[in-house]
Amino acid sequence: MSLWIIILIGVILSVGFHFIGVYTNSKKIIWIMLVIMWAGSISIATGEVKPSAYDEIAKIQGQYADTDKLIEEAGEHMSLYQFLVIKKSYIKNHPKK
Repeated sequence: MSLWIIILIGVILSVGFHFIGVYTNSKKIIWIMLVIMWAGSISIATGEVKPSAYDEIAKIQGQYADTDKLIEEAGEHMSLYQFLVIKKSYIKNHPKK
């Protein structure tokens, strides 16, 4: 699932919550909830991964060219989203036996 699909789902849910807020006359509470929800989601997605993830990346590195390219693009400090993209690339290239 790409980032654009996740964002699109979030926007659709936000619009849905907005209409629920309009229907129940609680627009301000709903919008405050949506802002906190989006801020939390963005914070989690852009936050740095735990040190154990770097050990896993070190094991993956050097096996597939496209995965190595993603690792280089991520740089020294990678976000959770970048880690998930790298893992997805590795799983796609490394079929289960």
